[in-house]
Amino acid sequence: MCGFEKTKQRGFTLIELVVVIALLAILAAFAIPRYAGLEREARSASILGVSGSIRSGAALVHGLWLSQEINPVVMEGNVINLTQGYPDATDISATLADLTGFTVVVNGAGNQAVFSKIGLSNCEVVYNDALAGSAPIISVDTDGC
Repeated sequence: MCGFEKTKQRGFTLIELVVVIALLAILAAFAIPRYAGLEREARSASILGVSGSIRSGAALVHGLWLSQEINPVVMEGNVINLTQGYPDATDISATLADLTGFTVVVNGAGNQAVFSKIGLSNCEVVYNDALAGSAPIISVDTDGC
């Protein structure tokens, strides 16, 4: 024997390490924008969920009013004043179970309630009192979500 011993290679070569890092960087470049988009979609879905809950609550109160013809109505211990058989803007939030993460602001006249996602502008649901012969107007703005 010549005095040279064969040693086993351990670990990765520098080229293999660079290739793996480059592949991870490429994957991250495609994945990060997707996750950012999912966050916006989740906030928008939250706003749409509140909008649906407001519509359902208003419909339940209206159905109760149609069957009993009383004003105000009491729902789950909450007294809800009505306008044209639908909840007032001042009382619409009483029809909702959970408003965690939202602020509710009722305008000075008491005919409009704005449900906003905390910390975001233009990410809101606006509830306007019912007018004679019509249901309340509920609009959704997800531009700032």
